[in-house]
Parts: sequence; structure tokens; C-alpha cells
Amino acid sequence: MAQSRPHGHPWPGATVGDSHRYEMDRQRALSDQRAAEARAYQPEARLTVLEIQAARRPPLYSGYTVAPSGSPEQARREREAATERRRTVTRETTQIDDWLDRRP
Repeated sequence: MAQSRPHGHPWPGATVGDSHRYEMDRQRALSDQRAAEARAYQPEARLTVLEIQAARRPPLYSGYTVAPSGSPEQARREREAATERRRTVTRETTQIDDWLDRRP
């Protein structure tokens, strides 16, 4: 029958301190290995980002422009409609807040 080691002990007769040192060295080596891999893949990642950015289509317009209104009366109606929409949203939101703040 094979002899088994207690969990966490790197070799037979290892003390707790030996186990901790061994585990720290193992984790440090693993971290160094992962950091080296990350550095190795960094140029490839940058190249991929540049390729993706170069493949993007340019925007169809340079910016948002507001279409001019047909007449001052139409502009006034649009402003009044926007004001009414804001008032409705405020009124409905206030109703919800009042309901949530009610006493049990």
C-alpha cells in the first residue's frame, strides 16, 4: 500500500512553515508565468484592437443637427407638447413616489 502525505504537505516530514514557503513559491512562480504570458500576448492584442478600429465604418453624419421648424407657430406647438410631456412624466412619477412614501 502506498504511503500518503497529509493534505498540504509538499514532502514527508515537512513542517507547516515548509508547507507555507513551498505554496508561496509555487504561487509566485505561477503568477510570474501568467505575467509573462500576458506580456507575450500584449502586442497581438494591440494589433487586434487596431484592426477592429480600422475595419469600422466612418460615421454617416458628423453630428446631430436639429432640423429647422417650418414656422414659429409649429415651433411653439412643439415646445408646448414637450412641456406637457414633461409635466405628465413629473405628475406620474410624483404619484409613484407618494405611493411608495405612504405610511403602512
